[in-house]
Amino acid sequence: MRPCGCPKEGCRSMAQQHRQRLLAVVEPVVTQGGYDLEDLTVTRVGRRHLVRIAVDSDHGVDLDAVAELSRGISTALDAAEAGGDELIAGEYELEVGSPGVDRPLTLPRHWRRNRTRLVKVKAAGREVTGRVVAADDAGVTLDVDGDRQTHAHGELGPGRVQVELKRLAELPDPDDEEIDDEDDEEGEDGE
Repeated sequence: MRPCGCPKEGCRSMAQQHRQRLLAVVEPVVTQGGYDLEDLTVTRVGRRHLVRIAVDSDHGVDLDAVAELSRGISTALDAAEAGGDELIAGEYELEVGSPGVDRPLTLPRHWRRNRTRLVKVKAAGREVTGRVVAADDAGVTLDVDGDRQTHAHGELGPGRVQVELKRLAELPDPDDEEIDDEDDEEGEDGE
C-alpha cells in the first residue's frame, strides 16, 4: 500500500484517467490555436500542483502565442471545473511553453522542425552525429561529415539536438555595424 492508502497500480490507473480528462480539455484549445500538444505533466509542488504544457508548431512558438494559449487553456480548465469535472485537486499553477532543445526528436514533425540543426542519434544500430538536411514522413537525411545518409524513422532512436556555440559565433556582432551619422544629424535638426 502507498501512503495514500491505495495500491500502487490503483494510483497509476487513477493518474492515467486524470491525465486523459485533462488532455480532453487542453488539446482542443491547443489544436484550435494551430499548435501541436507535445507534452502535459502535472506535478505536486508543496500544496499546489504545477501543470506544464509544451506546445510547438512548424512556425515556432512566440511569447504572444504562449500568452494567448495560456489564457485559452485557463478559461477551458475553469469552465470544465465549473461544470463539475474536478481536473486538478486544489490550487494549481499553469505553465505553457515550447519544448526546448533538450526534447528528444521522436516524431517526423520533430525532425522536420529541426532541419539544419546538428543532432546526435542512434541510426541503424550505431550512434552518429550529423546535420538534418531533409525530413519528411518517410525518414530523415543526415549529413555526417559530408556523407549524406537517409534513414527511415523506424531505424532511428530518439535524436538529440546538439547546441552549437560555433554557429552563434558566426552571427554578426551588432557593435561592428556601420552607423550612418548623416541620418542622425538630419533627424536632430528636423530637416
